[in-house]
Amino acid sequence: MFVPCGDSAPDLTGFTLLMPAVSVGNVGQLAIDLIISTLNMSKIGYFYTDCLVPMVGNNPYATAEENSTELSINAEVYSLPSRKLVALQLRSIFIKYKSKSFCEKLLSWVKNTSCARVIVLSSSHSYHRNDLQLRSTPFRYLLTPSMQKSVQNKIKSLNWEEMEKSPRIPEIDDSELCIRIPGGGITKALYDESCSKEIQMAVLLKFVSEGDNIPDAVGLVEYLNEWLQIIKPRLQSDDPTASSLPWKIPSSWRLLFGSGLPPALF
Repeated sequence: MFVPCGDSAPDLTGFTLLMPAVSVGNVGQLAIDLIISTLNMSKIGYFYTDCLVPMVGNNPYATAEENSTELSINAEVYSLPSRKLVALQLRSIFIKYKSKSFCEKLLSWVKNTSCARVIVLSSSHSYHRNDLQLRSTPFRYLLTPSMQKSVQNKIKSLNWEEMEKSPRIPEIDDSELCIRIPGGGITKALYDESCSKEIQMAVLLKFVSEGDNIPDAVGLVEYLNEWLQIIKPRLQSDDPTASSLPWKIPSSWRLLFGSGLPPALF
């Protein structure tokens, strides 16, 4: 499934894998974009899979004309060995009935490469929140049992809120309680599969609505940064709306909402 850019596969033993779920608002994917761009992570390979809709495009993290013509595809892997971080970026949707197969193959790769843990950045429909969730922070987390053993104390110190269980059948109070992530794409499938395979996984998500989801992505990476300390906070800015962390916006975001209106229209 994984095809390295070089002659041999890189050693990812003990690395933390960061990846998005293709979920509402594409928040997880935007967040991974910010991480790859800010840390200037190097591409080490890609996933050759029939589970995702094929796509190809220019280098989304181009910094100069020289590297702007490099091609990118639907599932690419980047790494930062100095921080033991590896990031998987997904850029297209899943082909019908193929998402479960992708989850199984991905987690098999995680085990084979001896990655220490997986962190999934995701989102969920804000209109599915219950009254308690409406009155609290829009961020939630989930930990697999094997992950809880190693990071539970750290997570508790952050005063984060765990994703609540809700009735399996909405509107029926005595229905069995379970974890539901509406609009979360493969998030729940990845979480359940990781629980059964005893893989250390954390899910960080935000309740969002479709629209301009850049602020949601920035919020999600700052939420992650509270835990991993990927980058250090910068000095206070005079602009109260500015992010307190120096995230680097990828060059590809200039066309996030398409090109500008042609002057000929006016």
